[in-house]
Amino acid sequence: MIKENMPLSLLEVKELLDELKIENKELDGFLKKFIKIKSVDEIKKELNGLGFIKMKAEHIAKLIDIMPENIQELNKIFTDVTLDENEANKILDIIKKHK
Repeated sequence: MIKENMPLSLLEVKELLDELKIENKELDGFLKKFIKIKSVDEIKKELNGLGFIKMKAEHIAKLIDIMPENIQELNKIFTDVTLDENEANKILDIIKKHK
């Protein structure tokens, strides 16, 4: 039964699988290959703290997964909205701090 529908980053998926004691070697290998950070809580809190109405939970999950390095990569995540330069730079500053 589905209890809640919310976007998760790959690291959050791995943490959930570990918590539920679900083992899948292929999935673990995939997740380890693409997870780029060690902790989600701090970066997620900072990104939410920006209070950008344009930034949804889906965007935050993808930001954590991809960890874009420049505005062009950032714009590939925000395909449905346009960020101004100030917003983009604030997001990139937070991401750079957590790499």
